[in-house]
Amino acid sequence: MEVKKIKIFDTTLRDGEQSPGCSMNLKEKIEMAKQLERMHVDVIEAGFAISSQGDFISVKTIAETVKNCTVASLARASEKDIDRAWEAVKEAVDPRIHLFLATSPLHMEYKLHMQPDDVYEMAVAMTARAAKYCSNIEFSAEDATRSNWKFLAKVIEGVIAAGASTVNLPDTVGYTTPDEHYAFFMRMREMAPSLEKVTISSHCHNDLGLGVANSLAAVRAGVTQVECTVNGIGERAGNAAMEEIVMALYTRRDYYQAESNIVTSEIVHSSNLLTRITGVKVQPNKAIVGENAFAHEAGIHQHGVLQNRATYEIMTPESVGLNKNNLVLGKHSGKHAFKDRVNSLGYDLDETELEIAFEKFKSLADKKKTVYDRDIEALVAKEAVQVPRTYRLNSFVINSGNTITSTAVIKMTRDEKIIEKVSRGEGPIDAAFKAIEKIVGCELTLEDYQIGSVTEGEDALGDALVKIKTAGGTVFSGRGLSTDVIEASIHAYVNAVNKMIYTEKEGFTTVRIESI
Repeated sequence: MEVKKIKIFDTTLRDGEQSPGCSMNLKEKIEMAKQLERMHVDVIEAGFAISSQGDFISVKTIAETVKNCTVASLARASEKDIDRAWEAVKEAVDPRIHLFLATSPLHMEYKLHMQPDDVYEMAVAMTARAAKYCSNIEFSAEDATRSNWKFLAKVIEGVIAAGASTVNLPDTVGYTTPDEHYAFFMRMREMAPSLEKVTISSHCHNDLGLGVANSLAAVRAGVTQVECTVNGIGERAGNAAMEEIVMALYTRRDYYQAESNIVTSEIVHSSNLLTRITGVKVQPNKAIVGENAFAHEAGIHQHGVLQNRATYEIMTPESVGLNKNNLVLGKHSGKHAFKDRVNSLGYDLDETELEIAFEKFKSLADKKKTVYDRDIEALVAKEAVQVPRTYRLNSFVINSGNTITSTAVIKMTRDEKIIEKVSRGEGPIDAAFKAIEKIVGCELTLEDYQIGSVTEGEDALGDALVKIKTAGGTVFSGRGLSTDVIEASIHAYVNAVNKMIYTEKEGFTTVRIESI
């Protein structure tokens, strides 16, 4: 039997970013887009161009940067949305306009306030408008799985005749089940025969925990494109997880008779990069990329794995890019060796970024006995997505104990001017954060604070995550690294503040719009 090729349409930068707490700034989106390109995804949905000026710039910049993937922008079925989407993606090597319109009775009546005939006419007219700009047009029938099949088939035939080259039938609210989803696509292929002339796409949400299962059922039913996100991030319970779909096809190629172009050894790196950017960790038992995905606790399992890994592992850790902590560099290593190692980890830094990362590596090597790949990756990942440093930490002094009130003296630089503030708090971290808030001069709320280690050992690099909320309700995350956990925490808070200033200065705020 012939093995069919499944296109991977990644919407981490659009649908994924709509997940609460997962917003990204321009530099972070570009870095993530470059990683998706390294993975060889077929389509990168870069954003929703009309939602804000910042999102437009992000989509446009990614379209101009990415060379080996299709770059798409989402658009509602309206002239303004479509025109704006084209403006954003027209410089891409392979631009795509992705428009959507709801087709379910529920959405047509209560959201669109339109009759089915009017929805049909709009879908066809707007697809034709988009097709005047380029030949790569995707139409999504929002809430397709809860639509009337006869009406949906009519819409499908209409938009294909108008120029759609990809038709997506999304399970927008994660309502369907695998058996239903398989039957749905098989029936749609019968009722709308023009589907055989275009790419058929599936877009599943995970509200019932069936996003991946439904996506794979769609593949069995003849779908040739699957829409998904790294780590399964997305609105509500998220989207179908790309890594799970890809590795299911990879591991069970015998069953699905299908494969993707994804470089699977980049999966763990992509997951870690997204976690570092958004500050949203995956659960330890998460399939493929969780900390425990390849851990074996039970004695009988350990014995079996030692004899033959296939006894309890259906895929190798190396196949997804999970390697052991090898000591790769030391304090006497030169910049050339450091650059080679950074490149092998999948990062492409310019000279300025490389110089800064190398200096941080040398400083770390003086403090740690052993420097691992994960240490270097943490340093470099943070540097690669670093926003302009409006505030820089000069020094800090902390006084704390169980018999005194904690105080912090923080000294920072802004515009070559040194600012120093003192504050008290419930512990050293609280005192330090309050002192920084005084320096910044605005009211901030600490939404989340986490501290962990990058690797093992008493000299492990501390990895701090801070999330702050502005008076307007916008949340910004920051990461900090240091062998001193208090210093790591302070760096994380300052990083979050700098992201806030950068985002507000450049206007990178997104208006939330309901979508597929």
